Amino acid sequence: MTEINTPLAGLDAIDWAELEHAYGPADDVPGQLRDLCAEDVEARRKALHALYGNIFHQGSRYPASAAAVPFLARMAADVSLPDRDEYLALLAALAIGYDEAHLPVGLDVAGWRRELAEFRLRDPEDIRAEFDAWLEAATEEGERRVREMRRAMFDHERQLAAAEAELGAYDAVGGQLPTLYALLGDDDPAVRAATAYLLAWFPEEAPDSLPRLLGVLDGESEPAVVATALVSAGLLGGAGLVERLTSFLTVGEPVVRWAAATALARLGAAGAECAVSAGVLAELAAAEAEPPEPGVLFHEGDLRGYAATSLTLLVDRFPKEALDAVTDGLSATSGPASFPVAAAALRLAFGEPGPNGLPEFDELAEQQQRLIRTLGSLDADTWRWANFCEIVREWGLPQQREAMRVYAGIPKE
Repeated sequence: MTEINTPLAGLDAIDWAELEHAYGPADDVPGQLRDLCAEDVEARRKALHALYGNIFHQGSRYPASAAAVPFLARMAADVSLPDRDEYLALLAALAIGYDEAHLPVGLDVAGWRRELAEFRLRDPEDIRAEFDAWLEAATEEGERRVREMRRAMFDHERQLAAAEAELGAYDAVGGQLPTLYALLGDDDPAVRAATAYLLAWFPEEAPDSLPRLLGVLDGESEPAVVATALVSAGLLGGAGLVERLTSFLTVGEPVVRWAAATALARLGAAGAECAVSAGVLAELAAAEAEPPEPGVLFHEGDLRGYAATSLTLLVDRFPKEALDAVTDGLSATSGPASFPVAAAALRLAFGEPGPNGLPEFDELAEQQQRLIRTLGSLDADTWRWANFCEIVREWGLPQQREAMRVYAGIPKE
């Protein structure tokens, strides 16, 4: 393939060996980018897998990540290439990491920039002193070991470089948005949906992107695209969108109703009080009981998990109903799908996690007891996940299934 006037133009002008990714010099990235343009399906699959492993390694980004962005953006815009929605999804990952870290309220990019600016100015010795005080405050041996490990791993220079690379990748993707807006009208609905999803993470660009997302709602017939545009608009917009989005709560497609409720819950949390309605609660509760068919990229397609986090935004107005809905959803989960739902249920039941644990089971309110029994009734495979045990530990609950069942008074199996 000639690379003049193609998505790969300029690829060899970059000294990739001088750029780093997760495994060292990034001299393998040009070949992987070329393979994304290949006719061979297996070659494209392997290249995409490799890029998720090296320039996006378990959510981390590197200097090579930003360098790859313009090529991925041009591939996404080249209608002669396949898999363009996959390249848009990779661009979103390079920009923000895993999206669940920013849901349900959206990306606080101003806070991100402020934190990095403050970190640049901090004396590493002051940070180490804070680690020492944090370590000293540990109240139990397991927590002390975790804090000791984190203290030992602290490396100011390395962490600053990593933070710079992450924001650098974000800004590199943001710089490509003007060339990607047109993809909201692409012939491929998967490309349209992936573009709408990508726009959700750039609030600084909302003056340009939000009108385009609202335009999608006027003419789009594909439910997954409409749903994605609704959620993205809700993450970017303000109270002025409430009336426009509320009408989608009554359409026929469940995924569109879920998306409208998701957007309105976020707008309610952002200060649009009228957005928090019984209709929003009903749709999110319905998604806990039986989530719509996956069709959106948000929360990796886990609509029950996303609905659970959105229901935490309704706690002030519907505390009982929201907790009941999320507890119902938790009872239907297993394995990793239980993680966001369990965290949301515990937050609804007990507020933010604290160091003092919970009182005796008999002292808990009825809804709280029901949640604890639900946690203890989840299958053993769920309890084998360290992620799940860490979630319950945050609220001072037993970290073994049998101990939770004893605490809840559930008969031994």
